[in-house]
Amino acid sequence: MNCETLFTIPIFGGIPISESIVVTWIIMAVLVLLSVILVRNLKVENPGKKQLALESIITTFNNLFSDVMGEKGKAYIPYLITVILYIGMANIAGIFGFKPPTKDLNVTAALAIMSIVMVQVVCIRSRGPKGWLKSFAEPVAIVAPINVMELVIKPLSLCMRLFGNVLGAFVVMKLIEAVAPVIVPIPLSLYFDIFDGLLQAFVFTFLTALYMQEGLGED
Repeated sequence: MNCETLFTIPIFGGIPISESIVVTWIIMAVLVLLSVILVRNLKVENPGKKQLALESIITTFNNLFSDVMGEKGKAYIPYLITVILYIGMANIAGIFGFKPPTKDLNVTAALAIMSIVMVQVVCIRSRGPKGWLKSFAEPVAIVAPINVMELVIKPLSLCMRLFGNVLGAFVVMKLIEAVAPVIVPIPLSLYFDIFDGLLQAFVFTFLTALYMQEGLGED
């Protein structure tokens, strides 16, 4: 269950590289490679099936996040698409024999902190520094401490929700494989590794988009 240290980089006293980091590098390489392959030879007229499928996926993501964040949030959609693709691939890494990086609390914590920092950046860019500070006193000044606490509560909830669901699915599948290693795990893997993994990627990113929408002040 633990993400073991695979090797150590011999600088600065030794930098341990865990299994979750190595799998993340593999996912990054796959995403970059697919991006290069899928965007080659794109056509304005008479696009092929590959291009139409790619455009349908991107359009679906664009429409989804545009509906949540409105016109002001379109600049941040590429970030959200990148996050959902990474988390989706990380969550289903188990079916390829890897331990999901999102089973590592450090990874989910880093993703949650990234998202909340992005939310605050969105709020500052949309409202300005003064408007951002004033937002902590909305709707009334007495709730300011609670709004400040949300800076910790929101990333914590994002982190623990993703980590708990991925770890739970991983443990359940390992127990099933130990009891019935043949045939039985296959249909259950479709749910725990694929459906639940992709669902958690959607939930994490959708909540991030909602927090961004609040920062933008969109209705």
